[in-house]
Amino acid sequence: MKVLLVGNGGREHAIAKKLLESTRIKQVFCVPGNGGTATTKGCQNLSLNIDDFQGMERFVMVNNIGLVIVGPELPLSLGIVDYFQQKKLMAFGPTQAGAQIESSKSWAKQLMLEAGIPTPKAAVFTNPEAAKAYVVEQGTPIVIKADGLASGKGVTVATTVKIAHSAINTIFRGEFGTDNIRVVVEEYVTGQEVSILALTDGITVEPLLPAQDHKAIGEGDKGANTGGMGAYAPAPIVTPELMERIQTEILEPTLAALQKRKIDYRGVLYAGLMITDEGELQVLEFNCRFGDPETQAVLSLLETPLEDLLLACCKQRLGDFAEIRWKSGAAVCVVLASGGYPGSYEKGKTITGIEAAEAKGAEVFHAGTQLKQQQLVTDGGRVLGVTAVGETFEQAIAKAYEAVDCIEFEGVYCRRDIGRRALADKS
Repeated sequence: MKVLLVGNGGREHAIAKKLLESTRIKQVFCVPGNGGTATTKGCQNLSLNIDDFQGMERFVMVNNIGLVIVGPELPLSLGIVDYFQQKKLMAFGPTQAGAQIESSKSWAKQLMLEAGIPTPKAAVFTNPEAAKAYVVEQGTPIVIKADGLASGKGVTVATTVKIAHSAINTIFRGEFGTDNIRVVVEEYVTGQEVSILALTDGITVEPLLPAQDHKAIGEGDKGANTGGMGAYAPAPIVTPELMERIQTEILEPTLAALQKRKIDYRGVLYAGLMITDEGELQVLEFNCRFGDPETQAVLSLLETPLEDLLLACCKQRLGDFAEIRWKSGAAVCVVLASGGYPGSYEKGKTITGIEAAEAKGAEVFHAGTQLKQQQLVTDGGRVLGVTAVGETFEQAIAKAYEAVDCIEFEGVYCRRDIGRRALADKS
């Protein structure tokens, strides 16, 4: 089978490499792909944009592509799956209606309230002055969120009224889009965040291994939010008992609420949870796609063929799986970023040392890279995801950072504490 994979991040490179482990997958075509997919055997990049649905359709028809897999949230929110379904072509991911669970935080909040899913108290505003007045009334700390898609950067945890008002001004200036601007002002809750990536065929919902992301740019979770500076799986804080609660209190009620709205949701249902210090569950957000960089860690431990799971979701046969099989041990992904990220940064920096890093036993997933004249160069804020598997977290962390130290490009930055919390949680 040949696959068309939409996206150009570390998540897509990880999906492509996992698919190519199977003898059933003949070739993966990436739209537009990156330097990693350009240099991975069995992969080929296509010069198409992720919103060029007609161009992708023509390629699928001419080249007898069996499955389209959509990585990022933007094409899902634009209705790419609806488009392919209308053409009777198989695509993995939710429809435009289902993708609202990520493309509109206010829509997702309303869905959660209707379904009785635990989530922090929030209010939605279309007027900046009303939002600011609400902040003063509620006090700080408080969370300010852009309602729409913001590439993981539209959330501010405001410790002062001044910071909250500045975040509100930023959103209403159109920093994260100018159409139908809304801001969600949310109660601040403390605890540990956990990413639960679940697969669903619209009838059955099956969680993958729990993962933990590191969103802040600085060590100790300090500084500005990013798209994610690293991840590990399985998150020790999620015990089997807690996973059972997540299944019955969050995943199943969410799917039921989507069904009630007549939304046939097939794809990834990703719950971003807070586990409070008291052991309570709070859903901070939902996403409609695989997480990045959580996918790099989770898929590194997956034994069940990925294409079997994705096809089962498309065909509404996920319930046929008795269980999803996993390798033992732990996986840790450390993101190497461009200097200046998540602010401004330069591109085009030469990357060296990837072969040496992989010789240490790690896998290097490309995110913001490009192949120019047979030379890999930086092409984004998050450049590489160095991922290692070990029988223990200690082994996985050590192996990942040993590989990280082999890689060089001007301005390279990474957090040095990825996975440390897992060690504390296990002890």
